[in-house]
Parts: sequence; C-alpha cells; structure tokens
Amino acid sequence: MGEGGFGSLLPFVLMFVVVYFFMIAPQMKRAKKEKKFAAELKRGDRVITKSGLHGKVAELNDKDNSCVIETMAGKLKFDRSAISMEMSTKLNAPAKVK
Repeated sequence: MGEGGFGSLLPFVLMFVVVYFFMIAPQMKRAKKEKKFAAELKRGDRVITKSGLHGKVAELNDKDNSCVIETMAGKLKFDRSAISMEMSTKLNAPAKVK
C-alpha cells in the first residue's frame, strides 16, 4: 500500500464499527432474549401472539417447538416463535399503583 493506504480504509472501518454497535449487536441481543423467553414458556402462562391473539398456554410440545393456546373460542396450536415477548411481558406485569 502506498501513502495514505490505511487512511483511505479508516472511514469504512469506522462505518462498520458504528453499524455493528448500533444495529447488529442489539438485534442479536434481542433475538437471544426472545429465544430464552420462548424456551421458558410454561403451562398456564398468559400470552399474546404477534397477530394479537390473547390466550393461556395449555400445552407445550418440544418435538416441533409448538404450543397449544387456550382462547375463548377454543384451543389453537401455534409455533412458539409466534408469541410476542413484549406484549406478553406487558400483559403479565404487575399493575402500577398510582
């Protein structure tokens, strides 16, 4: 490399570092939390699916990574990844006293 060879690569390296810390790392952390949440589901948990369906976990199947959710209309089988972590934690959070 000639003069300023490293200097011309520096902006690209800095741009990659910024993209990694502000976009890639948080996304990987969130995916890890969602996977842990899906693995820790248990019978009786009140959940909300990503499509907005409210219900209670009736059965868990580890073979195909699915769960049966009991709703007012009956029981429905969903993949565990279809359960919304944020909405379910908000649903189960204790009520705030004013």
